Amino acid sequence: MDATDLDLARALLIANKDATLVAVRGDEIVVCRDRGVKPLLKMVAEGRSLKGFSVADKVVGKAPALLYAVLGPEAVFSPVMSWTGRAVLLAAGIFVSHDVLVPHISNRAKSGQCPMDESVTNIWEPYEAVGVLEERARQMALMA
Repeated sequence: MDATDLDLARALLIANKDATLVAVRGDEIVVCRDRGVKPLLKMVAEGRSLKGFSVADKVVGKAPALLYAVLGPEAVFSPVMSWTGRAVLLAAGIFVSHDVLVPHISNRAKSGQCPMDESVTNIWEPYEAVGVLEERARQMALMA
């Protein structure tokens, strides 16, 4: 893992208020502005890989951690990370860094758990999680 890449990803995430995810590998920088797991689901669907990248993500719960386990970055930093998100990343051999570690990620209304994390409560296999998260994202889009 290149600590410089992770430091740059972290700095760019903090500096760019619209960014939700920044991935850095050497001179290659990817910035995403979509909220939630949407950019990660899109990367998985497109068959993309984050191999060799260091990633900074605004919030990492279990759902995005499972998707990172599929995408394979070297490192993930998040200002806010859940215990289960951290456990998934470590189990996948991904270097983890965070500012705050929390029991769970709250939904946007702060009235309960993040619905994406809730949908994978009993799932620990990353590839199994992809289908469950895609279906949950479709359901949420219909409700919006």
